[in-house]
Amino acid sequence: MSDNRILSAEEQEKLLAPIDKEVGGIQAEIDKLREDGSLKVRSYENMIVLLKEDKTLTKGERANEIAAAKKELEKAKAVEAANKDKVAALVKKAEDYLKVHYDSDYYNKVKESCDARREQAKREYDTAIGKLTNEHEAELKKLNDKAEIKDENYVYKNRRFDLKMRYDQKLQRIKDDQHEAYIYRYHLIDLLRMSRYTQGQKMAQGWENYKYTFNSTQFFLQNGLYIVIIAVFVFLGIITPAVKGSPLFTYNNILNILQQASPRMFYALGVAGLILLTGTDLSVGRMVGMGMVAATIIMHQGPNTGTVFGHVYDFSAMPAGGRAILALIVCIVLTTVFTTIAGFFTAKFKMHPFISTMANMLIIFGLVTYATKGVSFGSIDQSIPQMVIPKINGRFPTIILWAIAAIAIVWFIWNKTTFGKYLYAVGGNPEAASASGISVFAVTLGAFVLAGILYGFGDWLECNRMVGSGSAAYGQGWDMDAIAACVVGGVSFTGGIGKISGVVVGVLIFTALTYSLTILGVDTNLQFVFEGIIILAAVTLDCLKYIRKK
Repeated sequence: MSDNRILSAEEQEKLLAPIDKEVGGIQAEIDKLREDGSLKVRSYENMIVLLKEDKTLTKGERANEIAAAKKELEKAKAVEAANKDKVAALVKKAEDYLKVHYDSDYYNKVKESCDARREQAKREYDTAIGKLTNEHEAELKKLNDKAEIKDENYVYKNRRFDLKMRYDQKLQRIKDDQHEAYIYRYHLIDLLRMSRYTQGQKMAQGWENYKYTFNSTQFFLQNGLYIVIIAVFVFLGIITPAVKGSPLFTYNNILNILQQASPRMFYALGVAGLILLTGTDLSVGRMVGMGMVAATIIMHQGPNTGTVFGHVYDFSAMPAGGRAILALIVCIVLTTVFTTIAGFFTAKFKMHPFISTMANMLIIFGLVTYATKGVSFGSIDQSIPQMVIPKINGRFPTIILWAIAAIAIVWFIWNKTTFGKYLYAVGGNPEAASASGISVFAVTLGAFVLAGILYGFGDWLECNRMVGSGSAAYGQGWDMDAIAACVVGGVSFTGGIGKISGVVVGVLIFTALTYSLTILGVDTNLQFVFEGIIILAAVTLDCLKYIRKK
């Protein structure tokens, strides 16, 4: 039984014809007004650009031709200005006509036709599935042999799959037809406005394109984890006032979260570059302990309470600024030396970063613990944090600005430098990158060196934030925090996929979660459980995305 709501292609063209005729007539008037104005303006502007780049002309010839083109350009601009109001009036006339007639005379009828086609396709699909199922059940009743039953089930499954594929293809064609009918309006407007859409028109097209390309499965693979985490924070925000008598997300709490996240941002940004190369770094936590010890020793006020290889160091004779700079340099040198060693073995001998960085982790922890006997080195000179990371108006911690600067610099390196492009290329396909002339060794080593520099800065800032308290055990588990933040932020272990914005979001999520659970009095060990679940979910979603891509 045919549905009279369904339009044929000829009927759709017939509905569109009056609109094309009316708008086309107005467009012809506009084109005539633009012929010696706007069109020539564009033509001469392009000509001037090409003349400036033309290497076949002498300097004098180029100057003469550009001068002549500019003269003609000014004439065209004068014509354009003279016809501007007439053109604007005609554009408004055409757009007003489209507002009144396009939906009512054409698009709404096409949409109704598409809805009817979907209903018809669904009925046909259900009928075909019902018929196939009946035939399958009838066939099974005739069979006794297990092998034959298995073959019949296999055939049935494939035939169901074929029907579903054909049904999905029909739905996609219907979706395409409706989208084309909607977007044709903006094709007409594009000609009227010479591609200069209003903000409202841009938003309308953007929303339509989003709906057209939206895929629920892909959406939840990309954003499912974030949706769950947001729900967790909403839940925490609701129960905190009931449990603690005060709201969770106050101004001071948010500043505390950002302050705690700032040094961790450096570690996550460093690890992110290694994960981009399908690697990782298990030594981050021990790098934190090593840097904290070194920085505390140098910035300590007076003789240190602990010894290093049996010797007591005293840098208090140096000015505070000099000690702060020396501590930063020492932190960067120590961490960069160790990451460079790991990077060399990874790049030169194709050793997996899991092994090279695990070796670093053991060596660093062993050396620092043996040298310091595992003791804490107390607090640093109070004047140094006040100089390095002062609080604006006694409230806003400037350590946040250090993190913002690091984010901006690493973003620039990843997105605007040759090294950053090579980083993505090597991470995505090292063999292809090598064949293209990229030094995989240099890129890999460079990523480890960059990570070491970031770790050093992070150690120095963390020491200032905590006013010392450096020990070999400090930073335990921070490697997992940094890796987890990257994975949650979308940096893929499959390589070559990741954004700085994702890393930032990942760090903030984990820091905020830890802070919130601590305020609620949740045991630290249970916090590890939450972190483990989030990591597992993030990596699972990442693997699913990779499998679907393959």
